[in-house]
Amino acid sequence: MKQFLFVAFSLSTVLVFSYCSSSKKTAVAKPATVPVLNYETNIQSLVLANCSPCHIPAKGGNKLALDNYESVKNNIDAVISRIELNAGERGFMPMKRAKLSDSTIAVFKQWKTDGLAGK
Repeated sequence: MKQFLFVAFSLSTVLVFSYCSSSKKTAVAKPATVPVLNYETNIQSLVLANCSPCHIPAKGGNKLALDNYESVKNNIDAVISRIELNAGERGFMPMKRAKLSDSTIAVFKQWKTDGLAGK
């Protein structure tokens, strides 16, 4: 009888500790979803604030128009490459202004990465 109790106790101990093992997978929290950037919400205001008046014909600009979604979308590579330049480098934008912040440049890059959503 003592052997039986010892075996039963040993088995139950093994079972209990097997469920306490740290090697068991724990529930993995889903990563927070990052909102997709879009032109109307995230890009349009940046373009108006930083590219006006030169690239906004309604404000007297006579350079490449960046006043609508299609124009900005079609020229995003040029926009990003030029805003990444440093003041004094050929092609730097915004001309005669301070370089855009890294976070502002990151918004343009992320919009491109997200697929250039319009709305």
